[in-house]
Amino acid sequence: MTAFLKMHGLGNDFAVFDARNQSLALDAATARALADRRFGVGCDQVIVIEPAANGADAFMRIYNSDGGEVESCGNAARCIARLLMDEKGASEIKLDTTGGALVCKADGANVSVDMGVPKFGWREIPMAHETDTLSFSIDIADSDFYPLKIASAVNVGNPHVVLFVDDAENAPVAELGPKIEHHPLFPERTNVEFVTLTGLNKLRMRVWERGAGITMACGTGACATMVAAHRRGLVGHKAEVVLDGGSLTLEWGGEGKSVIMTGPWAQAYKGDVDLAALAR
Repeated sequence: MTAFLKMHGLGNDFAVFDARNQSLALDAATARALADRRFGVGCDQVIVIEPAANGADAFMRIYNSDGGEVESCGNAARCIARLLMDEKGASEIKLDTTGGALVCKADGANVSVDMGVPKFGWREIPMAHETDTLSFSIDIADSDFYPLKIASAVNVGNPHVVLFVDDAENAPVAELGPKIEHHPLFPERTNVEFVTLTGLNKLRMRVWERGAGITMACGTGACATMVAAHRRGLVGHKAEVVLDGGSLTLEWGGEGKSVIMTGPWAQAYKGDVDLAALAR
């Protein structure tokens, strides 16, 4: 049996495994089985804590519920950072990911994460051809939704498309999300945010996550949303992003500056799972 923790950040939930001092036979198929909400543990992402090779406190490996490995996860970063801070008796740790290193700090009951400098070049997203990433349209067959240039693209450790819509609450996330995720414009697929400005420096966001579908929260998506909104002049350097599971605070100083994300974390329970049996 292998021990795990069930954790979440605003309802974006994770099965967390510690592989720093033990080998862990976990591949894409096992991650899919773990994430299954009927026959497995049930989660949006499977997180594996591994030794870091570059001086960081740990490496965080991330599998989406479809078994695909992805670069970054802001909500998981807050959870894993809190575990490591408590373990080390520290108020700051460095967490490495495929998408880059994240510096995480305690902020009262919350955790703040330096999510790095956002990228806007079309090759950096990446996109299939040269595109104005601040404002572009996406041609979607058999869809009458949002024909105007309301999309922005941002890479915050992973790719995002931010759609500014009239009403995020009622946006067709389930319909448009997978079509945009798999659109040929995005060769590595993409996360998709549906966003509405609801007040002074306040944004409502719903998300379709690449490889996971609709989730209650997406930390990198909230970062991408705030950055795209700031670039469009909709918010200042600090904004609240309201997701289905709650709110995150985002700060961004502008071009060349890091995005700072602050929000809660939670541990739901501890458990044990037979990975070999589950894989079968």
